[in-house]
Amino acid sequence: MRIGIAGTGRMGTAIARRLLGFGHPVTVWNRTPEKTSVLAQAGASTAATPADVPRASDIVITILTDSAAIEAVYKGPDGLLAGEPASRLFLEMSTAPSQTKRALADEVRAKGAAFVDCPVGGTVGPATEGTLLGLAGGNAEDIARAKPVLDQLCRRVEHVGPIGAGAAVKLAMNLTSLVYWQSFGEALALCKPLGLEAARLMELFAESSGAPRIFQRRAGDIAATLEGRDILPVKFDIDSVRKDLRTMIEEAETIGCRVPVAQRALECFDQAARDGLGGKDCATLPAIWWSRGRER
Repeated sequence: MRIGIAGTGRMGTAIARRLLGFGHPVTVWNRTPEKTSVLAQAGASTAATPADVPRASDIVITILTDSAAIEAVYKGPDGLLAGEPASRLFLEMSTAPSQTKRALADEVRAKGAAFVDCPVGGTVGPATEGTLLGLAGGNAEDIARAKPVLDQLCRRVEHVGPIGAGAAVKLAMNLTSLVYWQSFGEALALCKPLGLEAARLMELFAESSGAPRIFQRRAGDIAATLEGRDILPVKFDIDSVRKDLRTMIEEAETIGCRVPVAQRALECFDQAARDGLGGKDCATLPAIWWSRGRER
């Protein structure tokens, strides 16, 4: 199956590598062309413009930064919808507001193409392993068409409703994990005067009810940050956390819902970015409170 991918950041690159491993011809595009070089070396073809991606593909996966990027990549003069999109299936995996997905689906369908809203739960590790959680919004026929590819990327694919439903569920799930980084940092601040070794403290938390799935995967990284070591490579940076929290707050506002915990967490993460930590891995966040908890 010919697959195109527009957006080769950390997640897009991991997804492309996974699909190349299954033998699919993969065509990739990124706004910064240098970010496609590693995939070209792995066997992917590169596109000069987004419009060239659907011309070379049966299914086009997009995983982009935000609504503005989605707008530009799909609807720009050389955007995806300018590139013979009829009969193609667009699989939109970005973390973005549900309204963005619904409006985009209408324009994609007007071009004679199909559209599935399917953001995924998980970061680079699960993408590489094919153990993402797919949250699909759309009609059953289009999702069935996307399923062979999604099954190679995901441990589970759940049809959660119409277009926009996948986006809404992804934002809800991410809210709990992103706020967790802040709450866990505050919990660590309470433990700092005890002088316990970081690894031992992580082990104790892992045995408690305060250890969700994300903690189990990142406990070693958190311990490293408490000891003053950087996490490399960065898997999901603090600036991305801030972007997702802003999107969650926007989504809540559209349905008349208040999310005060998310808003307060965003304020804390914004301060971390002002302190020059925006590019650090999100597992660094607890260490910020470990080192500065008494000051805040």
